[in-house]
Amino acid sequence: MRTVPLSDEIAIRTVWFDDHTLFVGLSDGRTVGTPITWYPRLADATSSERQNWRLIAEGEGVHWPDVDEDLSLEGMLAGRAAPGGQK
Repeated sequence: MRTVPLSDEIAIRTVWFDDHTLFVGLSDGRTVGTPITWYPRLADATSSERQNWRLIAEGEGVHWPDVDEDLSLEGMLAGRAAPGGQK
């Protein structure tokens, strides 16, 4: 998933959405928000599909099985959109 590890102390702990933003709560207390338009599969997903997520690699990323989407914390922090996402 990545070549340079983040600090072992930083990991995704929770995920939620509003109408325009994907939020992740981190183990160090921060909240990171990215536009949902960066992730076309999530933008097109139903609320139920968005709520069906699981952490991967001990919180280094999130997987949504219903829409086959995987996002990394590293990518979110670097501001990388998924292929086809609107920047």
